[in-house]
Amino acid sequence: MQLSCRPVLWQLRHPFRIATGMRTHTQAVLTEIRLGDTVGYGEASMPPYYGETHETATAFLEQVKAVLQKESAPFSTAAIMETIDAIAPGHHAAKASVDIALHDLLGKLEDRPVWQLLGAEPARMPPTSFTLGIDTPEVLREKLTEAAGFQILKVKLGTSDDKAIIRTVREISDKPIYADANQGWNDPEAALDLIHWLAEQNVCLIEQPTPKDDLDAAAWIAERSPLPVIADESFQRLQALDRVKEAFHGVNIKLMKCTGLGEGLRIVRAAREQGLKVMIGCM
Repeated sequence: MQLSCRPVLWQLRHPFRIATGMRTHTQAVLTEIRLGDTVGYGEASMPPYYGETHETATAFLEQVKAVLQKESAPFSTAAIMETIDAIAPGHHAAKASVDIALHDLLGKLEDRPVWQLLGAEPARMPPTSFTLGIDTPEVLREKLTEAAGFQILKVKLGTSDDKAIIRTVREISDKPIYADANQGWNDPEAALDLIHWLAEQNVCLIEQPTPKDDLDAAAWIAERSPLPVIADESFQRLQALDRVKEAFHGVNIKLMKCTGLGEGLRIVRAAREQGLKVMIGCM
């Protein structure tokens, strides 16, 4: 196998603001793994708050090249990823780009779509939501027009204008809402009051209400909340599931946090075994 990669910078259509900051672009690395005439493609998407950059990703992937040069068909994606994961801690998005490329490569070699490799059933997949970043009422209205084809809206909160944001959305749409505070609520009692109000606005769930390391606050809210409370920033990889399961009703799995499809699927199974809800996110 031969690995190659190249950095890219994706410019966003709109500035994307959440409770912890704003960005106008996202660094990414496109990864290719070639075996004979067949090429598998993957991508590392790296928002700034997880610490990965073009430089860190490409440097790590240089180390991965030596591992893959020893591989040929048939190969085990899980075994390769175990070796790559042990090269160095972190680098979750870079590792995910390799995992995704390996799955793509395997699917092409076996002439099967990746969903079949994973044992998934497309007809049973949950609907995808459209994310609205924190913005002015005018821009929110524009984004809602772009979201017309989506069944669910994910709305970023975590500011002093949270009710105004929801009211703006509700002026235009009555679609179900996922509310994501991105750690923006520091007062658990005030957060709980707001959650009760949000429940009256056809909000279906609350994501990451409190700072990621304050699991006591999250647990206090989750115990009293009329809505499911989902962990995002508090949860990245499978080994963290036991740490967060008492503080949240479910977890948001992102390939860029958990190193790819392989571990993502293991998290899904483990979370369901423990009665936790599962949400799939992206970055």
